[in-house]
Amino acid sequence: MKNSNKTGNVNLGYVIFLAFVAAIGGILFGYDTAVISGTTSAVKSQFALNTLQEGWYVGCALIGSIVGVLCAGILSDGIGRKKTMLISAIMFSISAFGCAISTNLTELVIYRIIGGFGIGVVSIVSPIYISEVATAEKRGTLVSLYQLMVTAGFLVAYLANYAILKNADMSGVNPDSSFSFHDMFNSQYWRGMLGCELIPDFLFLIVIFLIPESPRWLLVKGRGQEAGAILQKIYLCPEEAKAQADATIESISGEQKSEWKSLLEPGIIKAVLIGCAIAILGQFMGVNAVLYYGPEIFADAGMTGDVSLLSQVLVGVVNFLTTIIATLIIDKVGRKQLVYWGVSSMIICLLMISLYFQFGAAWGLGNWFLLTFFLLYVFSTAISICAVVFVLLSEMYPNHVRGLAMSIAGLALWIGTYLIGQLTPWMLENLTPAGTFFLFAVMCVPYMLIMWKLVPETTGKTLEEIEAYWKKK
Repeated sequence: MKNSNKTGNVNLGYVIFLAFVAAIGGILFGYDTAVISGTTSAVKSQFALNTLQEGWYVGCALIGSIVGVLCAGILSDGIGRKKTMLISAIMFSISAFGCAISTNLTELVIYRIIGGFGIGVVSIVSPIYISEVATAEKRGTLVSLYQLMVTAGFLVAYLANYAILKNADMSGVNPDSSFSFHDMFNSQYWRGMLGCELIPDFLFLIVIFLIPESPRWLLVKGRGQEAGAILQKIYLCPEEAKAQADATIESISGEQKSEWKSLLEPGIIKAVLIGCAIAILGQFMGVNAVLYYGPEIFADAGMTGDVSLLSQVLVGVVNFLTTIIATLIIDKVGRKQLVYWGVSSMIICLLMISLYFQFGAAWGLGNWFLLTFFLLYVFSTAISICAVVFVLLSEMYPNHVRGLAMSIAGLALWIGTYLIGQLTPWMLENLTPAGTFFLFAVMCVPYMLIMWKLVPETTGKTLEEIEAYWKKK
């Protein structure tokens, strides 16, 4: 497919609408992931959890996410991107409602795992859908919209937790675990925090019906007439719509191998392994450790409960606002340039945070020093690796194996997330905060080398051009 800059021939408003609808799944991803931070102490008290049970409550959703990622590629390649997004929305609904009415830890864990399954599925299928309806010139911006919605979900969860807790009436605490609507936003406020996910979920569930199936998926399935009708809505010029369809058909013509055999082709397996590497390494550069354990890290620095909570809200605000900037510039600056500058800044910030914990007291450094470099670190991650990872993973694989290949890379990402979630408390205790942040800085180096030597610049290239690059390899 020829790369065209004729953006005037594109129905940009329609494409943005399609991308926005798919990106709403990111709000659910972010909310479901972040809301847990405000419920842990209350659930621990409600069900008298020991340390292991508390960790299981927090981490069980990641098990569901891993299963969801494994199923997402098969589902999206088999039944379509749209129906797979619908399945994820239903899973979120079941999870939110079930968590709100759970009467014991077992029920709560089951519904959290169901929600985790939805997270895993939507983290794969939403970026895929956006990449397949977007034009080459705007694909980075539109796929980044998904990451923007993830950060919005984080921020909404932080604010919802704060608002519900602040307005909860804690008098007359119900000692048992039975559910009542009165207790939902009062003595058992954790139910309201988890249940409020139903609001964005209902929105996602409704608007999915307003978008068509991915035209590229339809072409892969031999449904050219349906795909052509959708492409003509995207491209105002009939000749351009036909050119896009012909290029996709050409890229998949002659493919008789199964998806798994196709993945073993030299160029394709290299792309998959590179995708897995950048997905899992990104987690060991401290991103989720900061988002999940920010309050604990601030507490280790001697901040009080109120200041710690406010600092975490600031992290959410900076994360969200910076992602807006990244969304606007990713197609202008380029994927690799964002990574080079952003990761370089991350290394500096991580080293400064490490120095604070190691020498802060002796050097007389105040909490302002830690908070400054903490927020700069969040800025650096949000504008680089967080904005780029889903864009790269959604565009670097061939049409006929895109769902399966991205599921494998997504599995690596979620395994990394699970490991860092489990290992961060241990590292903070045994390596000390200073050693932990120094390790995060060191892990940035191989990430930079992989991006520099092995990953091509994909900005402005069509999906078919990117596919041709890997096949030549």
